[in-house]
Amino acid sequence: YLSIISILFFSFLFVSCSKEDEGDTIKPVIDLLEPEEGAILRIGSSHGVHFEMNLHDNEAIASYKINIHNNFDGHSHTRASEAGITNVHNHDIKIPADATPGNYHLMVYCLDQSGNETYVVRNIVLSVEGGEEGEHHHDEHHHD
Repeated sequence: YLSIISILFFSFLFVSCSKEDEGDTIKPVIDLLEPEEGAILRIGSSHGVHFEMNLHDNEAIASYKINIHNNFDGHSHTRASEAGITNVHNHDIKIPADATPGNYHLMVYCLDQSGNETYVVRNIVLSVEGGEEGEHHHDEHHHD
């Protein structure tokens, strides 16, 4: 499946590249806070998706990647455990206006400096109406 959105963020915490501990087999841990499980994201919204997570590793985080792909066939992914330290807050993820409404998986991959990778999966829904921005303005200004 081709990803409609694939964003790669590199190198926000590097320690000395010459220090390589071959004994590090501990994977980083991702605590994905937003969007929540089952969140409805609006297609073509001018506002970015509210994305927030905590990342934790016994050494240092090298990079993380966000991927959103459709789940029209109902496939699944294994989840990682959650707990965390380093906070990532992002509003730059936009859902393209030509995206097909339906069920999607939002996946976050995290790589530490020793090459250990983990990921988490969140089930989300892309919709042409509603959505997390919640632009529901009720104009009840009738004063008879």
